[in-house]
Amino acid sequence: MQALLKFSRGIDWLNSLVGKYVIWLILASTVISGVNAIVRKAFNYSSNGFLEVQWYLFAAAFLLAAGYTLLQGEHVRVDVVASRLSKRAQIWIDVFGFVFFLTPVCLVILWYGIPFFIQGYTSNEMSSNAGGLIRWPVYLMMPLGFGLLLLQSLSELIKRLAFLQGLIDDPTAKKAEKSAEEELAESIRRLAEAAKGHDTSAAKAD
Repeated sequence: MQALLKFSRGIDWLNSLVGKYVIWLILASTVISGVNAIVRKAFNYSSNGFLEVQWYLFAAAFLLAAGYTLLQGEHVRVDVVASRLSKRAQIWIDVFGFVFFLTPVCLVILWYGIPFFIQGYTSNEMSSNAGGLIRWPVYLMMPLGFGLLLLQSLSELIKRLAFLQGLIDDPTAKKAEKSAEEELAESIRRLAEAAKGHDTSAAKAD
């Protein structure tokens, strides 16, 4: 079990890293959307490529962050009955869900998603829209996203089994950590301060 817990910590680290950086895709999608609107209004020019890259970025953020969302316990839950049960009973319900629902769903999607991506990659499939983009990069997000979700499912299963054995504290307890959104806002603030400091130094040099 100690080896499994070490494996679980590695998965948690991986999905934490992915979640930390994937959120920038939302910012990129927002910026592209704004630039597209400005160019369309100011120069009467637009392209389906601008729209599709937004969809691609959103799909990547949604799928790649699925494992991170599970790690943070932020998936939608309906605990009308389970919330009235003991903590051990709630953990057993989670174990049942991971083993018989989440893991099989991830495996099925990987079973169909990987060949779907390979087919799109080998055929170099392009969007049917005028000015559209190549399709295989967004197809790749399906096996990558559900692969990360499958790994996190295994990590959560390991942690719950370890809790039932009394080896670790409650893995479902919320930790007082900064969210990915808060980290993104802080990163943007630091970049803005750095840019401001650079401009001030340049002005003094002039």
